[in-house]
Amino acid sequence: MLESFIVPLLAATVQSGTPILYATLGEILTEKGGVLNLGVEGMMSMAAFVAFVASYATGNPWIGFICGGLAGTIMAMLHGFVCITCLGNQVVSGLALTILGTGLCHFLGTPYIGMSGAGFDKFTIPLLSSIPYIGDIFFKQDALVYVSYLIPFLFMFFINRTSLGLAITAVGENPAAAAAAGLKALKLRWTALLGGGFLIGLGGAYLSLAYTHLWANGLSGGRGWIAVALVIFAFWRPGRAVFGAYLFGGVMAFQLRLQAVGTNIPSSLLLMLPYALTILVLIFSALRGHGGNAPAHLGVNIEPEG
Repeated sequence: MLESFIVPLLAATVQSGTPILYATLGEILTEKGGVLNLGVEGMMSMAAFVAFVASYATGNPWIGFICGGLAGTIMAMLHGFVCITCLGNQVVSGLALTILGTGLCHFLGTPYIGMSGAGFDKFTIPLLSSIPYIGDIFFKQDALVYVSYLIPFLFMFFINRTSLGLAITAVGENPAAAAAAGLKALKLRWTALLGGGFLIGLGGAYLSLAYTHLWANGLSGGRGWIAVALVIFAFWRPGRAVFGAYLFGGVMAFQLRLQAVGTNIPSSLLLMLPYALTILVLIFSALRGHGGNAPAHLGVNIEPEG
């Protein structure tokens, strides 16, 4: 039971949670700077498509991975133009970004449906992969999963230990006080937004380059919305984001395993599990009052600097 079902399930949990982790960390960085981005779903979809096309054209998955991150950055630029430059409504802009991204990648991606390209295959890490159970779960994955092990630690160091990370946090909490201290609030917001967009794009790229190795419409499958909810669940803390991403990844992997082995539970109910958990997480966070952990000026536009 342990080796035949639970260990493979946990290994699939890590893989399923990886794109959510990338996207959640990207959204945390964006919101740390005070920008609310509800366009994560569209950004991940567009990044997955761009990454696939770049990898398919060049035969190099690393180029596709970087191009996916850049696609997320470009989508974030559109959001920033509306919200930071034009002082538009951040909620409306984010929803429009989701519609744009999902619609555009469906339109452009139709000729590529079912096609496979260069991607990331799993490989074992010597010594570590031989650790009982732990090795099978964590160290027989693909390169992008191994990269994701490092990113939360780098993220925490950046936010808590570097002057740029602390400045971004200050702008999200009180842009007027940050400006009075000599910080360029708008530039810092742009930095957080574009950096977060790049991470979100990497999450989308993972879906087409490592998770599926092919292109299909609807590849993001609601993971962008899950990432937005996970930011609240994680209290804007990257360490908790890791736990949340693997939790949701586990639910996704579990429902796929149940469908594969056969069950009397309707498939529609199984597909609903991750999103039902998302609603429960939001209700739990609201009841516990964790919304108070949000940056004080999240979603509030600031006037251009004179």
